[in-house]
Amino acid sequence: QVQVVESGGGSVQPGESLRLSCVVHGISMDDLAIGWFRWAPRKEREEVSCLSNREDKYSLTYGASVKGRFTVSRDNARSTVYLQMNDLKPEDTGAYSCAAVSNHRKLRCPLQRYDYWGRGTQVVVSS
Repeated sequence: QVQVVESGGGSVQPGESLRLSCVVHGISMDDLAIGWFRWAPRKEREEVSCLSNREDKYSLTYGASVKGRFTVSRDNARSTVYLQMNDLKPEDTGAYSCAAVSNHRKLRCPLQRYDYWGRGTQVVVSS
């Protein structure tokens, strides 16, 4: 059974940083593409980042609103993908989730479908 578990959310002030973790249990990390998403109050879901699988050389894309401030990294040995968020702004407030999809063939971002979702972790940026 595949499980996706996020952690690392919290409440910070503008300009501060947080690192979110996404641990995926029960499936090989090599074939996984991982997306980070967020839901802000009164806004639609936004894709924060997409990290492709090994066949696509783990390529990365970022949403325009976070590019240059957020960084994704991957530790397959720990079955974990990290979202480092720097210079946080009030508009980064929201529920953050990661999602995964697996394929031994190339998975190139952006992806239309993810099969496994975590329950999310809350980020609040406020002074």
